[in-house]
Amino acid sequence: MPISPAGPSSPELARRSLIIERIEREARVSDLANILTNRLAPTDLQSLLLEVYGRRAKKREPKLLLEDHISNRFTRPSVSSPRRLLEWDRIAFSRLPKVFQPIELSPVCPLGTVSALSPISQDWTVSTIRNTEVVADSTNVLAIECAVRRREQRNFSSGKAASVHLAASHRLLRGQKFGVGPDAKQHFRIFTLCSAGRDTGNLMFETESLGNHVGFYLAALGQFLGTKRALRVAISDFGSKTPRAAVQSGVLEKLRSRYRRVKVGIDQSRTQGRGYYGELCFKIFATDSTAKERELVDGGDVNWT
Repeated sequence: MPISPAGPSSPELARRSLIIERIEREARVSDLANILTNRLAPTDLQSLLLEVYGRRAKKREPKLLLEDHISNRFTRPSVSSPRRLLEWDRIAFSRLPKVFQPIELSPVCPLGTVSALSPISQDWTVSTIRNTEVVADSTNVLAIECAVRRREQRNFSSGKAASVHLAASHRLLRGQKFGVGPDAKQHFRIFTLCSAGRDTGNLMFETESLGNHVGFYLAALGQFLGTKRALRVAISDFGSKTPRAAVQSGVLEKLRSRYRRVKVGIDQSRTQGRGYYGELCFKIFATDSTAKERELVDGGDVNWT
C-alpha cells in the first residue's frame, strides 16, 4: 500500500467523536468505547461481537441481502475480466525467478497488519470481529511470512539466516472509498513480491532485490502487454539528494543494459511514499492505446522485518 502516511482528518475525528458520544449516551454506558478497547480481552470482545452479529443475522430477511448486495460497495463483483486475470497470473508465475517461492495467502491476516507496520490508518482496512482484518495489502502479509520463515532457520540467532523471497497473486479489499461508478474498485487482484534479508551494507541487498523485482515485472508485463506498449521505470533514491553510485551501477545501468527498449530513469522529485519507503523505491508505467501513461507497479524497501 505505497501511499503517503494517512489517517483520519481532524474533521473526521471530530465527527467520529460525536458519534461515539451519542452511542454511549443512548446506550447509557459511559466510556463504552474505552471499556471495549482496554478492559475486555481480545477473545472476550470476539465472543461478544460474535453473539451480537449472530443475533442480528437471524433478524435479516432474504430481500435485505439482495438490497445490500446491490448497494454495498464491498460486495459488488469485480468488473475485471477473469480470463485476463488468469492469463496475467499464468504469465507472471511462469516468469517468476527460481529464487521466489509462490504461496497462496489466506483471505484474512492478523489485526493491525497494515496499520501496525506502516503509517496507514486502520480505517483503510476492513476489520473483522475475529481479531483479524481482510487482506488490504498482500505485501505486508508476505513481509510477516518472510519474517516467520527467516526466524525458523537454525542460524537466525547468529545473524546468518538466508534471505527469503516470496510471491503471491491475491485479491485485496480496501476500506477507504475510491469513488462511485463501474470503475470504482474496492477489491482488486494484484501480484506482489517480497524479499527479506539482512542489510549487508552499501545498499547491496536493497539494490539487488530492487533489480530482481523490476526485472521480473518488466519481463512479465512485456509478454502480457506485447511489444506495442511502451514501458517506463522511474527509480527514486530517498536516501540522498542525488542518486548514489550504488544505485546508478547496481540498478540503473544493469536495467538499461538488459532492457534496451524500456526507458529507465531517476525521479528524485517523487514525494509519494516518503515516510513509507526507506531508501529506494520505483514505479513502472505503461502507455495505453490512447497514448496515456498509466502506473502499473509500485515498490520499494521497508524495515518491517
